[in-house]
Amino acid sequence: MSHRKVLIWVAMLWAGATGLCVQATSQVASQVATTTVRGRVEVIGAEGKGKTRHGAIPGTVVWLTPMAGAGGEATTAPPPSPSANPRLVQKNKSFDPHILVVPVGSMVEFPNHDPFFHNVFSLFEGKRFDLGLYEAGTSRMVRFDRLGISYIFCNIHPEMSAVVITMATPLYAISNRDGQLSLAGVPYGRYMLHVWSEGMGPENAQPLTREITIAETASSLGVIRVPEANGQRMAHKNKYGREYDEPTPNNSVYKPQR
Repeated sequence: MSHRKVLIWVAMLWAGATGLCVQATSQVASQVATTTVRGRVEVIGAEGKGKTRHGAIPGTVVWLTPMAGAGGEATTAPPPSPSANPRLVQKNKSFDPHILVVPVGSMVEFPNHDPFFHNVFSLFEGKRFDLGLYEAGTSRMVRFDRLGISYIFCNIHPEMSAVVITMATPLYAISNRDGQLSLAGVPYGRYMLHVWSEGMGPENAQPLTREITIAETASSLGVIRVPEANGQRMAHKNKYGREYDEPTPNNSVYKPQR
């Protein structure tokens, strides 16, 4: 057999072996057992399922990160798409959405849809930034390149608040209005469960954590009890660490723009 034929034969064997390896890997990956994990949010000391005396359940986010050597899979978030940046819209002196979860490294857009100026800032444990004054119809961008919880405010309007949670796992859920939580496609294994809720406030920057095991016979988070939130307005000071000034009628930042 010529030297060239031997090389071709070896190459064919290698390609076939590689194909079998890829196929086997795909079959193993497709056989990873997953489940839907559910839970329910209740307020500490509340009477009845998930209800407070005001009838509201604080916005709550839970997420799972695998323990070292555990069997959890698929815990690396896909890179954010540059053509679909998440948005935190300023409209009617509020942020929409009020709670936003993004993969680490995401560029988040902050468009101003109000007819007056805003000054979005965050000076807490998560991403720190100050976008300065910007007018109606304009927008700013911030890259959230640090894991953590960012409390977002406006330096002009104290009633405005939002939370951006930056994480490196796709295994998360935001509670609905009834306090229900649902995480689909969770592989069996040991995880660290992280819990953040609105009632914690900016002074408590770290989420609550505990170890859990997700298995065929243990796929529920049970009841997660969180502190009550004091309405939609989070207590905070302005970006200079002082109390907010009363609006001045002659100040141009408070005047609607035409």
